[in-house]
Amino acid sequence: MQSDESISEQYRVAAKSWVDLDAAANLMEETKTAVLSQMMARLGDIPVSHAERTVKASSEWTEFVTKMVEARKAANLAKVRCEYLKMKFQEWSSDAANKRAEMRL
Repeated sequence: MQSDESISEQYRVAAKSWVDLDAAANLMEETKTAVLSQMMARLGDIPVSHAERTVKASSEWTEFVTKMVEARKAANLAKVRCEYLKMKFQEWSSDAANKRAEMRL
């Protein structure tokens, strides 16, 4: 993650990305039941257990769940980038403090 930007600016950009990706993942997770219900309703007047089994066996449901998991993965990766920048700053700060201490000796 080499950049000419300051660590704080890199963190701001990474954090914004994390927030956006986390919101997208949360939206998919929070609407999972609603999407399932909508897909079941499209099947018409059949028993709920049959409709749920049919929907959950469909490629459309598999695709939805896969996208949801990929969205969470992207959000988690963005969070790790933010944590990396925090660690990078802490290392820089520690190195700078050590250099100042060495110069006093």
